[in-house]
Amino acid sequence: MIALSVTGIGIATPGLRDWDAARLVLTGAAAYAEAPLEHRAPDALPAAERRRAGAVTRLALAVAQEAVARAGADGATLASVFASADGDADNLHQICTALAAPAPEISPTRFHNSVQNAPSGYWTIAMQARAPTTAVNGLDAVFSAGLLEAAVQAATEERAVLLVAFDLPSPEPLLALHPCASGGAVALVLAPDATGPKLELDVVASGDAPVTPMPEPSLERLRVAGTAMRALPLLRALARAQGSTTVLELDDANSLRIAVRGER
Repeated sequence: MIALSVTGIGIATPGLRDWDAARLVLTGAAAYAEAPLEHRAPDALPAAERRRAGAVTRLALAVAQEAVARAGADGATLASVFASADGDADNLHQICTALAAPAPEISPTRFHNSVQNAPSGYWTIAMQARAPTTAVNGLDAVFSAGLLEAAVQAATEERAVLLVAFDLPSPEPLLALHPCASGGAVALVLAPDATGPKLELDVVASGDAPVTPMPEPSLERLRVAGTAMRALPLLRALARAQGSTTVLELDDANSLRIAVRGER
C-alpha cells in the first residue's frame, strides 16, 4: 500500500472549467451541464513557446498550473509525471499528411512537438524547473498508470510530485485507431505526510473489484468518453471528502484500488 496526500487539484474538461466548477458538480451542489471544452492559456509559458505548443500541451500546462497554485507549491522544484495516451495527435496527423505529400516538408517545431515528452519539456521551460520529469502512456488507463508512477515516486523519494493526465480527440483516420470522443485534463499534486485528503493505493487483481462508475449518467458518459476523465470517480471522492474506496482500471489483469480518507 502507498499512502499519500492530495494537496492540489486542477481540471479542464467539457462542462467542468476548473476545480471550483467541478467540485460543485461532484458534490451534487450543481447539476452538470454539457458545454464545449474551454481552453485556458498557460500564462506561465513564455509567449513564443506558447505559440509553438500544440493545443494538448497548452491544456496540460493550464491544469498543471491550477493544481500547483492550489497546492501553494513551487513548480520549479516539483517532480512531475505527464500521462497521455495519444500525445499531440493533431501534430502527428499533420506530420503524416506531410510525409504522404509528393514533396514532404516538416518543420522542426512539428518534429519536437511529436515526441511523447514534449508537454513535460514545455512545463520545465515554463517553470524553469530542473526536477525530474517522466512521460507515461497507458491508453484508456493512462490516468491510473500515471497516478501509480507518481505515487511510487512520491513515496520512495519522499517528495511532492505533480501528476498531469491529458488527451484531446485525434483527427481521422487516427481517431478510428483509438476512439476518444471527449478531451480533457486532470492534475494532482501528491505529497507524503502533508495536509489534505489522504489516498491509500493498492494494485489488485481485476476480478477482485469492479471498476467504479459515476452514478450520474451524464458524468458516466463523460468518464468513458476520454482517457483523463477516468479519474472522475476519484475526483468525486476527493470533492466529497468522505471515506470511500474507488477502483480504477489499470491493465488487463490489474486494477488500482484507492481508499480516500478525509482531511488530516
